[in-house]
Amino acid sequence: MEVERVQAIASMFTAKDGIPAEFVRSENERPGITTFQGPVPDVPTIDLRDPDREKIIREIADASQEWGIFQVVNHGIPDDIIRKLQDVGKEFFGLPQEEKEEYAIKPESDTLEGYGTKLQKDMEGKKAWVDFFFHNIWPLSRINHNVWPKNPPAYREANEEYAKYMQNVVDDLLSSLSLGLGLEAGVLKDAVGGDDLEFLLKINYYPPCPRPDLALGVVAHTDMSAITVLVPNEISGLQVFKDDIWFDVKYIPNALIVHIGDQTEILSNGKYKSVLHRTTVNKEKTRMSWPVFCSPPAEMVVGPLTQLVDDQNPPKFKTKKYKDYQYCKLNKLPQ
Repeated sequence: MEVERVQAIASMFTAKDGIPAEFVRSENERPGITTFQGPVPDVPTIDLRDPDREKIIREIADASQEWGIFQVVNHGIPDDIIRKLQDVGKEFFGLPQEEKEEYAIKPESDTLEGYGTKLQKDMEGKKAWVDFFFHNIWPLSRINHNVWPKNPPAYREANEEYAKYMQNVVDDLLSSLSLGLGLEAGVLKDAVGGDDLEFLLKINYYPPCPRPDLALGVVAHTDMSAITVLVPNEISGLQVFKDDIWFDVKYIPNALIVHIGDQTEILSNGKYKSVLHRTTVNKEKTRMSWPVFCSPPAEMVVGPLTQLVDDQNPPKFKTKKYKDYQYCKLNKLPQ
């Protein structure tokens, strides 16, 4: 059965035509209605090269408690490494459709890896305006190069180089988050898998949309991961829900956007907040983003850290294997 990709649909419609009904969100979700139009606060930006290490830890902890999201600059990933990652991703989505389909996720597959479009409609029968590509980039034991694109030829090298630098960024972030909870530096990383922490890269491809006021690229959600580290292109679209409003996250060149995910909220017993966010689309330009979801291994048991639980602070979350948490969330079952 031939799958209808959003990239192909986008090329068939104009603003005069509108968009297919399954992409038109209900009024309470439409960005044209629900995006706040007044002045909005900026998501915190943190300089990881600040010589005051205690200040960095405090800023990360404060942002994680109040916002669940922050941007980092001077993170140590060279600009050319990020540019190469973006270039090969753009080149892949520019390939002929039949070539991209060689990497399509099989309907019967039990893996997320590969090229795809979210085929399932949501509770209201709606779809998201996005195509994507998923694959693991760390640890080595989880990598299946057979699902990585062979074209463009530089794809593998660009992703492996990015993964190498990303490990250092994630270690630094988890260390700061742990210290911000009053724990030793390595506690949080150990609690999400240590050196077996899994990095799943996703390329989001949001083609131009004739009616961006009616559609969403990704609907409102929190990430299941421990943390998510995202590099966007220059087209804004990431929105955060805070203080009962939806507003755009400002694009900062060469910054990384860090989301606190569900597992870190659980481990911190609610002290750090998993950020509720969504993605809008653009009328004329393609938006792309490259999030890396840093998640525990499937069999890892995750629950509130015992150091953060006492009579005054009872556990707010159940303890369970990460794979069971995933199953419940994906199937909208009680946690």
